[in-house]
Amino acid sequence: MPLFSKALRPGFCLLAATLSLVALTAGCGGDGDSSESNPAGSTSTPAEVTVPISATTVELIQPGEEPREVIQRRPPAGVTQQVQLTTGAQVFQQIDDQPAQDFSSPEITLPLTAAVGQATDDTDGGTTVDLTLGDVTSPDHRLGSALEASAGSGAGFTVDPTGAITALRLRPDAEAQDIARSAIEQAFYQAVYRTVPFPAEPVGVGAQWTIRQQVMSGIALDQTTVATLTARDGNRLTVDYTIDQKPKSPVWELPGEAGTLNVDQYVMHGSGTMTVDLGLPLPVAGTVTVGGDQEYSDPDGATRLHQTTSNSVRWGS
Repeated sequence: MPLFSKALRPGFCLLAATLSLVALTAGCGGDGDSSESNPAGSTSTPAEVTVPISATTVELIQPGEEPREVIQRRPPAGVTQQVQLTTGAQVFQQIDDQPAQDFSSPEITLPLTAAVGQATDDTDGGTTVDLTLGDVTSPDHRLGSALEASAGSGAGFTVDPTGAITALRLRPDAEAQDIARSAIEQAFYQAVYRTVPFPAEPVGVGAQWTIRQQVMSGIALDQTTVATLTARDGNRLTVDYTIDQKPKSPVWELPGEAGTLNVDQYVMHGSGTMTVDLGLPLPVAGTVTVGGDQEYSDPDGATRLHQTTSNSVRWGS
């Protein structure tokens, strides 16, 4: 089985990482230069990396009850918010009848101080949100020790008026270890691709809309989110949503010219809830879990791989 032995040799986590979550190719390196793990398409300076995020398409299904209004995420410049982001991923994969291997990513908790750096007044303008990390922790001893130097590191989002994140900025501490940098990057990628933008049309409680986005991963995925506005109390809104992912192609071109795999089965489905305050830049509460099973085979069908994945994102105080 030369294809799988090449793509899945011990210590090589590319397959597990790219399939478990969006945009996790940066999380596979541990002994290379940090520039090698930057996501494709990113631009960088010595202090900061900017990662473009794929565009979202939002389609209103039903507008909900009266009263209705256009929901816009435009917190005033200078507003600050403290919130905690926790993420984790479980990845188990098995080649033929071999024992299953665990490629899971330990849970990581990031205390964030968010500051609105710029809020434009035009309809199409975006808002920049600067993030400063507090004491990042993980129950995994090795990762937790590596994360101790990450306090004070920076990041940031560019958010359009609907609430969609259009760019992610990463500004790791110069002394941060690669294992810590990649874990923090993965946490932010998970959060970005679990964000729920609002429609451009007026909506009220009970409104439902669809969000479509291409997930930037080792395998190209179409992500469809169906969101429902379940409650509103002034500026505080609660949205329930489901997520489905499907591969764009039945054949996966492996990175690094490692060959191809047939995508025989791909199921990724999840659900969550998110609460936002329109006067604050980040969700004030929420949780979402997405998981499923995938099966792949080499071109001649001689070797098969089964993978079970689950990942979660939580926002809270």
